[in-house]
Formats: sequence, structure tokens, C-alpha cells
Amino acid sequence: MVCRADRRRPVKVVLCGVRGSLPATGAEYQQVGGATSCVAISHDGAAPSLVLDAGTGLRRLAGMLKPNPFRGTILMGHLHWDHILGIPFFPAGDHPDADVRFLVPEQGLDVLEVLSRAMRPPLFPISPAQLRGAWRFGTYDEGECELEGFTVLAREIPHGGGRTMGLRISDGRSSIAYLSDHSPHSIGPGDDGFGELHPAAVDLARDVDVLIHDAQYTKSELVQKFTWGHTAVPYCVNLAEHCNVKTLMLFHHDPMRTDDDVRDLAATLHSDTVDIQIGVEGLEIQI
Repeated sequence: MVCRADRRRPVKVVLCGVRGSLPATGAEYQQVGGATSCVAISHDGAAPSLVLDAGTGLRRLAGMLKPNPFRGTILMGHLHWDHILGIPFFPAGDHPDADVRFLVPEQGLDVLEVLSRAMRPPLFPISPAQLRGAWRFGTYDEGECELEGFTVLAREIPHGGGRTMGLRISDGRSSIAYLSDHSPHSIGPGDDGFGELHPAAVDLARDVDVLIHDAQYTKSELVQKFTWGHTAVPYCVNLAEHCNVKTLMLFHHDPMRTDDDVRDLAATLHSDTVDIQIGVEGLEIQI
């Protein structure tokens, strides 16, 4: 019997957009990046085929694929503006040879009709139905499914203003959790006032290699914006430590937080067990 090493290539994750709420422009935002939420995942050596959210970071993905079309799935955590702004500016998707499956959390709504509320004349020259290529719009619910060669676990998490899903993506060897917008304090203060370590979040984050998590607010900002649907950064660390996460990636940075501000905020965080990193636009992670 000949034993062979596992020759599967690693999973590659690219942070195409890391900003929350709206794009940030100006020299003081260039190092962290100003594009809104979008994460591209691929089996390394192949083009990205699974994309989480469709913020303005989709433009970076289009640049990565140029001149080729996108062929794969765009999996939406939720449908707030900052997560859909990139759709009409994604030439790899608006391409005659594109093949795009676009999935949103099930909430009793017609996907194409909902998207058309924001993308149609007079608000925009075309509607989603006029995007070139083969676009298929559908929904998904809580549970596990297979997408683009990955196993995806979806769990509903608190955020507000429409149903929101957190996601866990695995190829059977490595795993990523994605909780881009999360307000755990809205279902209870938890032991320290930052929010409950509730079962959905724990199921998604347990033992993952990388946890990409909403880090929009400081402790004092959370007090002022308690109902705005986002997390204070100490909660991210608490969840990561509780779940035995290897790397915590701070994500969905507040649009007013400059590069220096983001670094200063990250410097206030510490963990003996978790590697804490700043999510930066264009960062490539191989797992």
C-alpha cells in the first residue's frame, strides 16, 4: 500500500471590501480600504466561485477576473444597501458569458422584485433583470447545503431590518465563519454587556480557522448606537476565544474610522489564544 499526502490545494479567501454602512473615500482610508462588504472564496489555483455579499468590493473581484466572466454563486448574508451596491458595477457578472447564482435569505419576498426597488429607473438606468449573462435569483434558509464545492452552514443571527444570516464555509479540511453584521446585545447583554454568545454564533464560529466578524463599534459607540445593528469589538474577541478560533479578522469597519483609528482600535484588543488581525481590502488568506 502506498500512502500519498493530501494534494488538495488550500482554500483562498480574498477580502474584496471590508467597510460597513457606506463606502469611505479619502487618503486617510486607503490603507484599510473604503469598499463595502465582499469576500471571494476559491479552491486555490481556480478563479473565485463563491462570493459572500455584493458590496462595492465586487469591483475588486471583477479586476481579479478580468477579462473573464464570473461563474459561480453570490451568497448574500442580508440585503442592506452596503451589501448590494456593487451589483450594477460588476462587469464580470454583467457579461454575456457570466453564469451567476444569486442567493438571499428566505423571507417571503421575490428576490428580483426586491432588488429592483433599488436598481431601476429613475434610480439606475437598468434593472437586475437586464444584467447580461445567465443570472438565477433564489433564496436559502437555515441549514447546510453544498455550493461551489464547499459545505455551507447558514444560521440566522440578529441584525435588524430584514433577515440576516451568518455563514460557515468549509471544504472538509479548513473552515471560515462570516458574521459581517451582528448585534448580539439585541437578544441579551451577556455576561459583560456586549451581547450573548448565542447558539447560532457559536455553531458558526466553533473551531474555525478564520472568523470574519463585524467590528464596527467601540464600547462607547455601542452605548450611543445600541439599536443600529452592529457589534462592539470586545464581543468579537470573546466569541473567538469561546469558540477556539485560530484567527479573528476584524471586518465591516465603520465608514468614519480612518486607517489610524482602525489600528488604534485593534491595538486595544488582546488574546492569549486568538490571532487578532485587521481586515484590509485586498488581503489574501490561504487556509
